Formats: sequence, C-alpha cells, structure tokens
Amino acid sequence: MGNKNARHYLMTAVKGICMGAADVIPGVSGGTIAFMTGIYEELVGSINAINMTAVRLLFKGKFRQFWTQINGNFLISLIGGILISILSLAKLMQYLLNFHPIQTWAFFFGLIVASSFFILKGVKGWKFMDFIQLVFGIILGVVICTLSPTRTPDGLWFIFISGAIAICAMILPGISGSFILLILGKYEYLMGKIADIVSGKGEIMDFVILITFALGAVVGIIAFSKFLHWLLSKYHRPTLLVLAGFIIGSLVKVWPWSNRLDIVCSQFPEAAALLEATPMDKALQDGLVETFYARTDPHIAGAIAFALTGLALVFIIEAASKIIQKKRETR
Repeated sequence: MGNKNARHYLMTAVKGICMGAADVIPGVSGGTIAFMTGIYEELVGSINAINMTAVRLLFKGKFRQFWTQINGNFLISLIGGILISILSLAKLMQYLLNFHPIQTWAFFFGLIVASSFFILKGVKGWKFMDFIQLVFGIILGVVICTLSPTRTPDGLWFIFISGAIAICAMILPGISGSFILLILGKYEYLMGKIADIVSGKGEIMDFVILITFALGAVVGIIAFSKFLHWLLSKYHRPTLLVLAGFIIGSLVKVWPWSNRLDIVCSQFPEAAALLEATPMDKALQDGLVETFYARTDPHIAGAIAFALTGLALVFIIEAASKIIQKKRETR
C-alpha cells in the first residue's frame, strides 16, 4: 500500500470514527456524515458490490479479486473507524442514560425533531397526497411506539433482526440507525453490552449477542441495500415523507419524562436497589415507582437546554454539509 493510499485509508478511518459517533446518537445519521465527508457514493457502491459475483470469487479462493471487487480496503478502514467510535462512546451513553435520563432523552428529542425538519425541508411543491403520506407515517410511528412493549425479547433471533433493520437506516442520510434501535427497545441493552465488554466486565454471552447483531447487520445490508436503493430511486418523495412522518410520530418514544422507572432509579438509588432486590408483581412495582416519581426533580430547565443543544447540533451539521457540498461543486 503506497503512502498516498495509506493516507487515504487513514482519512477513511477518521471519517468512520465520525460516522460511528453519529450512529451512537439517535437522531444523527451516519449516512449524513458519510454524505458530508464525500464517501457516501463509494460506501453505497462498495455495499452493492457484495453480490453473487463477489461470493463466487470468495468460494473459488480468489481472495485478491474478491477483496478488490468489494473495495475491501475502504470497507475495513471505514468499519474499523466506526467500531473505534462506538466502543469509545458506549460507556458514556450508558452512564448518561443511567444517571441523567431526562437530559439525555431531551437531547435525543431535540436531535430527532431537527432531523425530521430537514427531511421535510427538502420536499418542494406540497400536494394533497404528500400530506396523506406524511400523516400515514406519523400514525404508523405513534402506533408502533405505543403498542410495542417497553421491553422487547432479548433472544438472539430478535438481536439478529434488530441488526438487520438498524443497519439499513444507518446508510440512509437523515435516518439514524440508533433511533431504530430505540424503537425496537434495544438501544440501551446493546450500549450496556458494549460498555461491559469495554470495561472488562463482559461475559461470553455478551460477545455472542454483539456478534449476532453484527451478523444481522451484514445480512440486512446485503439483502436490503439494493431494495432501499430501488425504493429511493423509484419512489423517493413518498418514501421520504413516510419516513419523516414515522420519525415525528416516534417522538412519543423519546419524550424525556416517558420512562418513569429510569428517572426514579437515577434519582433514588434506594428505590433502584429495592426494585432490583425484591420480587414483586407489576401492579406493586408500578405503585412504588409512582410514589417515588412524585418526589423526583423534573429538571425542566436542563431538559430544555439539552433539547435546544440537540436541535443546534443538527442545524450545525446540515450547515456544514451545505458548505462542503458547495466547495465540491466549485472545484
């Protein structure tokens, strides 16, 4: 690998670190970062190159041709950067969710509101059907988030499915893969597993869970990338409108004060210890949570400040994206 190529792939890894940081934060899309940094087309092209031709080369033992076909140096540099970022930030996210849930969810709320705004901003010349598609997306988001259980299965089959669905969102500009994990009820769960491994507390099963998630992501991106590409090329406008509506409707999931159990546990360690140590039925647990919740500090000022910070972050990213795009066009 020449010096020029070495520098190129080092920069790709740095861009991967930026994508990983975005993918850890619900509301900021790794695909948007890829678009900003000028690697989005190469990323999609490399993913689409993982096809039957590549599989045949692999099984014939033509590893060099296979690696060239899938643009392997680019992908391994990018994935390496993403993993470095996710592993570095997972423990921080776990800490914030455990000890500052209101402020953290408010930050996520602001991010997601701003993301949906920018998706809708790109839609010009609104028509009646556009509003129907947007409303359909909003209703779909609300229904899925309110009807889906707070806790979803922890079985490996569901972890696999979560990986397959989340990775598809990660490659779409404007849609956050970690936001999809929030909807599926697996964001905190997976961040916790990653944090345990990073801190040296991880068990064999934690590694199995993350490998299963990664396998789901690989299968999902290979199986659905072409479908997503076709959907956006043929039905770009309706797809964006439904997605934007879905994001708006899903805000009920990230309302800062919606998870009373997390808020109680963060502010009253004695309640957290009691709930963890004492077996009790749901009615008794809910009553205990409500009793403690009445004494909690809602942190309204902090929530507003963090929500505005989330809003501002997305606006800054979008402004930077436009500046970078204009510079590329003038070259």
